This record gives sequence, structure tokens and C-alpha cells, in this order.
Amino acid sequence: MVPPRRIAHLDMDAFFASVELLRYPELRGLPVVVGGGSRHQPVLQPDGTRRFSKLRDYAGRGVVTTSTYEARALGVFSAMGTMKAAALAPEAILLPTDFESYKRYSRLFKEAVAGIVPDIEDRGIDEIYLDLTGHPEETRALGMRLKAAVKDATGLTCSIGIAPNKLLAKISSDLDKPDGLTIITLEDVPKRIWPLSAKKINGIGPKAFAKLTSLGIETVGQLAGADPKLLQEHFGLNSAEWLHRVAHGHDEREVVTRSDPKGVSRETTFERDLHAKHDREALSEIFTRLCTKLSDDLHRKRFAGRTVGIKLRYADFRTVTRDVTLPSPTADAATIRRAAGECLRRVPLEQRLRLLGVRVSALVPLDEAERYRAGEQGELFPV
Repeated sequence: MVPPRRIAHLDMDAFFASVELLRYPELRGLPVVVGGGSRHQPVLQPDGTRRFSKLRDYAGRGVVTTSTYEARALGVFSAMGTMKAAALAPEAILLPTDFESYKRYSRLFKEAVAGIVPDIEDRGIDEIYLDLTGHPEETRALGMRLKAAVKDATGLTCSIGIAPNKLLAKISSDLDKPDGLTIITLEDVPKRIWPLSAKKINGIGPKAFAKLTSLGIETVGQLAGADPKLLQEHFGLNSAEWLHRVAHGHDEREVVTRSDPKGVSRETTFERDLHAKHDREALSEIFTRLCTKLSDDLHRKRFAGRTVGIKLRYADFRTVTRDVTLPSPTADAATIRRAAGECLRRVPLEQRLRLLGVRVSALVPLDEAERYRAGEQGELFPV
């Protein structure tokens, strides 16, 4: 007899902010926003206390990386413009981002979990799916052991949702935050899931939710009871069938334990708009740094790629992309920069720029790329 599926979604609680609170425990219970620059680094004072930047003093065009639950209660959320956040919570503490620390804690919590359940789908720096189906331990006890392992390894809390599929697991991991453990069955869907906003379903974005709202559909339950013909008329056959299926809690996706990236990219939004001619030196330095970091990312992930592309966003928010395909895969910074430079020469640069990005795609494993180059060399220098 095949055991019923048990899928867990583990989500770290306010991850970046929680890492910062380990470093600055005096900020616990306060509204804290992560997303500042190096100038917002706390200053150690002669009496041993630290002076922290306040959100009210921020000036620039950055966005909030994350915020503590106290800041979220004031309306400050990730991806919000920092100036807008300052208007909502001027007294909130502003901290610079420290991605190296976040990556280190991400590695620690994933290693701790892998020691208990090895079937992991990595969904980013702060969340994973786990397939618990073949694990002999009882569901709640296993969930508590996973939470304890994460806490022991990192000092941080996480929230876990366990359900028959990925859709319900992800929704349920958010129901009892922070430090929650929520177990959902298909029988629980009408009571626990249907009262929720339809936008809680992963895959229903702002545009789709706005369209549903215009049809008088706001909750998952209303979506589950909607006329299939109405959904098909406004969303098409395939999307209508998907909406009906997920509203009833059905999802057949597997936990994918290995996923090769389609591409690797680096981009940056400038503090002020830059001009290709007047700010040539600054842009050149930023461009080189992006290519170097992208090369480092590729080597760390053990990939190389044949297609190099750029992304530009002008001051009027118009975005353009260009790419070029190389004869052989590369992860070399100088090669990436030369190829990206070719792409730059194919776009108009009269307007000021607010964002620059570089991407490498058409990836192959790095050792395969090295064998490819070795084969090329053999042809160039025959015995």
C-alpha cells in the first residue's frame, strides 16, 4: 500500500531581520528594517552602546529587503520603496544588508534539516520543501524535531506547514507565524483554507487577483464555488481548470530535489540615475564589478554558460535587454565583460540609466565546459 504523501514547507521567520537580531539583541521587540547601505552601519559608542540609523533619515531610491514583525505591523514590507517605508515608520531602525551572513545561516539551517530529511527542494535563501512521505516518524513529532534542529543550528525560528501537497504546505506554513507548526489535510481545506484571500495561493499574482475581485471572487472558498464557465471566459480554459483545482486543494507537483538553474544574473539599481557619457567612469566600475561577481557566482555554483546578456532600465522605467551567444561556455569574468560590452554597444545610451544587470544563461556544468574547451584545444593543436 502506497503511503499518503506528506510534504512540508519550511520558511524561516523574517529571516534577514532575525539574523540581524542575533547580532543586535538590544533591538528585539522594535520595528527594524533591513535594506540600508554601508553608511547605515551601527556605530559603537564610548559607553559600549550602539547608535543606530533611523528610517526617517534615509534618502535614496532603495527598497526594503525585509522587516521585523513589529515593522510589518506599521505597514512596512519587503520590496517596498524605502522612502515610502520611512513615511510609514520614521522611528524604525534601519540596518544595512549583509548577504554573506544570510547565506551562511541559510547553509546552516539547510544542513541541519538534511541530517533528518534528505529529500529537499531548495526554493531560495530562506525556504525549502521537504518530502516526508517515506519517513517513519509521526508527523507532528517530526515537524517539532525539524524546528528544534533549525533552532539548535542557527538560534533562529522557522515555521513549517505539512500537508498532502506543496500548494497546501506553503499556504499552511504562513498560517501560524512566527515559530509555527501547522498540519493540514484535504478534509481541513473548507475550514482552514477557503476563508483565506485567494491571493494566498502561490501563482495568483496581483493582476489575477484584481481580475478575480472584479468578478466578486475574493476568497479561496468563493473561487472553489465559482462557475467554471465564468472562469474560462475571463482566464481561458487551462488557467480556469488550474484555478478550480488549486481552490479545492489539489496539487500533483513533486518535490524536486535537484534543479539546475536556467541562468545566473547580477543587477544593481543606482542611488541616482547615471549617464553613459557623463558618468562613464562610475558605470564602467559598476559594470566590471557585476561581471566579476557573476563569474564568482558561476564558479561557486559550478556552472558556465554560452549566452551572455545585459539588462538596462532607463530613467523613464523602460527596460531593454540584449544578448550574445559565444562559441563555447564560459565562467570567466573578462570573457563575460567583453561579451556584455558587445551587447551594450547595441543599445541606445543617450538617456540616463537607473539599473544595470548582466546575465549568463544556456548553462552547462563547469567540468563539462572545461572538457569542451579541452576538445577545442585538441582540434587547434592536432598531434
